[in-house]
Amino acid sequence: MERAFNYEIVERIAVLSRSGETTKELNRVSYNGASPKWDLRSWRRSDGEERLLKGLTLTDEEAAALKEALALRAEL
Repeated sequence: MERAFNYEIVERIAVLSRSGETTKELNRVSYNGASPKWDLRSWRRSDGEERLLKGLTLTDEEAAALKEALALRAEL
């Protein structure tokens, strides 16, 4: 039995890079109707279709910790 899976890009934040039909993006995404999370992933869009590739999903708390870690790293 195949389990239903759906997602909605609630907010497009940034396209970080582009290579052909593939982009690496930071978005706010709701999976299966849940509250939106920060989503950093590659997407392939071609022929009117959108395909999720490998990525990383973060809660607000995890995104805040990442922001802090990156800010500390920038100070070095």
